[in-house]
Amino acid sequence: MGLGREQEVEIRKPPQFIPGERVRAILHVKNDGSYAGKNIGENLVRKGDEGYVRDIGTFLQQFYIYAVEWVGRGTVVGMRARELMSLDKAAASGAAETAAPNDKIATYT
Repeated sequence: MGLGREQEVEIRKPPQFIPGERVRAILHVKNDGSYAGKNIGENLVRKGDEGYVRDIGTFLQQFYIYAVEWVGRGTVVGMRARELMSLDKAAASGAAETAAPNDKIATYT
């Protein structure tokens, strides 16, 4: 018998987001009962909502939990990296791509 599905220990790597980074939710997040003042199953964050990482913690010494302030909702919700995308990094990479559109990529065979 195995352990079933073994998951990667995220905290062995640096966090994917930093405090102050602007992020967007890529999934709907509902209350699993751990968010006080909201009913279980109630939407906390909707896909497409934008917010800012306020703090980084860990859960079970395995996962990073990003405390994200959702400005439009006036809430702070703990999120996993797989539920977020960086808007700051996307803007930076988009700027780099448009800065030099004629650059060629070398390929080696």
